[in-house]
Amino acid sequence: MQRLQFLWQLPRASKRLISVLIDCGLIFFAFNLALIVRLGDLSYWQEPSVWGILVAVTVATVSVFARLGLYRAVLRYLTFQALFVVTTGAVVSALLLAALSFYMSDPLPRTVPIIYGAFLALFCGSPRVIVRSLVAQSRGKTCKEVVIYGAGSGGRQLAFALRASGDYRVRAFIDCDETLTNTVILGLPVISVEDAMPIINKYDVDQVLLAVPSASRSRRKVILDTLAKLPVEVKTVPEMTDIVSGKAKIDELKDVPIEDLLGRDPVAPQQVLLEANIKDKVVMVTGAGGSIGSELCRQIVMQNPKALVLFELSEFGLYQIDRELTELKKEKGLACDIIPLMGSIQRENRLKTAMESFGVQTVYHAAAYKHVPLVEYNVVEGVRNNVYGTFYTAKAAIEAGVESFVLISTDKAVRPTNVMGTTKRMAELGLQALAEQENRKSKGTRFCMVRFGNVLGSSGSVIPLFKGQIASGGPLTVTHPDITRFFMTIPEAAQLVIQAGAMGKGGDVFVLDMGESVKIVDLAKNLIQLSGLEVKSEENPHGDIEIQFAGLRPGEKLYEELLIGDNVKRTAHERIMTANEVFLSIEEYETLLDKLDLACHAVDHESIRQLLLDAPTGFAPTDGIGDLVWNHKQQSVLSVDDDQQAVNA
Repeated sequence: MQRLQFLWQLPRASKRLISVLIDCGLIFFAFNLALIVRLGDLSYWQEPSVWGILVAVTVATVSVFARLGLYRAVLRYLTFQALFVVTTGAVVSALLLAALSFYMSDPLPRTVPIIYGAFLALFCGSPRVIVRSLVAQSRGKTCKEVVIYGAGSGGRQLAFALRASGDYRVRAFIDCDETLTNTVILGLPVISVEDAMPIINKYDVDQVLLAVPSASRSRRKVILDTLAKLPVEVKTVPEMTDIVSGKAKIDELKDVPIEDLLGRDPVAPQQVLLEANIKDKVVMVTGAGGSIGSELCRQIVMQNPKALVLFELSEFGLYQIDRELTELKKEKGLACDIIPLMGSIQRENRLKTAMESFGVQTVYHAAAYKHVPLVEYNVVEGVRNNVYGTFYTAKAAIEAGVESFVLISTDKAVRPTNVMGTTKRMAELGLQALAEQENRKSKGTRFCMVRFGNVLGSSGSVIPLFKGQIASGGPLTVTHPDITRFFMTIPEAAQLVIQAGAMGKGGDVFVLDMGESVKIVDLAKNLIQLSGLEVKSEENPHGDIEIQFAGLRPGEKLYEELLIGDNVKRTAHERIMTANEVFLSIEEYETLLDKLDLACHAVDHESIRQLLLDAPTGFAPTDGIGDLVWNHKQQSVLSVDDDQQAVNA
């Protein structure tokens, strides 16, 4: 192998010269061997014209090889195309030999050119295949052993690409198509999932590569559920649309998208609904730097608004989304203005001035505190931001003459067990009260609310947490073995929010169809298994990653709900429903806000809790007051009282 390394390291021109010289020798050898096979000796060399014929044939054959690109081919990436070139050159060489012999009236037997051509193709093709194999063996020690799921066009393209890369060695195809089982494609066996373990064990396979780029998500989920049983890491190829458009290459492997584990196929958006409140209008997004807010901005800017106002409290968040949208504008050639504004939704005058100054026509209110435990620990700020911030933004919209106002709500607002969910339901009550007031006007602001569950990849999402824990060797922390959640991708959620907002007539509560709820512990197990690891448990003490149950966090539910009551109606969109809810008049709501404001100002958490309990929110807390400042203060008071009692004693 060390001698071969010397050859590999030669300059390309030297390698080409060596190839030409070897081919010249092989032509001479093939010609002589053809004579021996046909005549039994080399007596033909006594003919005076033989040298002239052989030199002409040699020069012509090498020229044909060069013309067809044989000497430009890199041996380590040799394909069947090179062997086709060799065969073509051998045929041309044999025909030329026969033609020259006939033209020069040379007594060469007619079968010699045929035998010569066969030998030449064999002798010129075989060394190249042997050298390619030697190169593959020298590189094979560092190759990853893989199996490809999918023997269709995507799988075959991937196999070709991986062979060329030299970093992977494909051992087999796995496919559920029974007509392909036990067949051979590209020299590789096609097996079923049930027969994969012998191959995996024999070759110490590292990965299964999922090569079904055109399969739906529901189909991918079925496939992933079967592959999760195998002790290998599962990777996937890009989607076929990205491959065809040039955005990705077939061999750009990546982790399995978590949305494939949900098996939820996206529904094509209705363009009329997407454009209704956006095209040629001035749109504002509050919380524009957050997970949902930023995706709303990406979707909105593609619908050709006149201007997009980004309203965000976080300076860094605002900087990021402003820069991203500016780049997107240049890339897509969009004409809308991007207006980055810093501000808090608790400053009504700032909101009103901004909306009036830029003539905002549509508002998507995504700004909120959404992390359940953090709001439990900071009750007053959660109430101020989620309840009053929403009410101030809505009032500013009315005063500025905004046409449409959409609140991004949450499934945690339904029969809430925590302060965060309760504040979001209070925010909904505020919009419902204002909507009733505005509906009396001929051209009042239209308010609506859109509820949905967890979005994949959002800040605080469980998926990035699990992946980080797997990367660090575990354990994975799940709050409860029975806890379930609804999940949706951020782009789909944003599209549905925009479409739902376009259907709002005033005070509507829209609910997105989140599909089936997902058991978090099952999600954790799938992520572990698709990483090529095993779950460590009492039944499998030698596994790799353990799942630990930490207990429900303050205010956390086992199951989330999306509706209140049973009065649910379908809409024109198959994944958007509407629900009728109990609401307060504007006078009742403002009275409640006044009382809540006094309690917040006095940091009177007992009164805050009682007001939230008395409001028609369905609040049913599972824990005591969790505010950190209030609890610490209470403990300090108790400690002082205990000390005083000890002194008196």
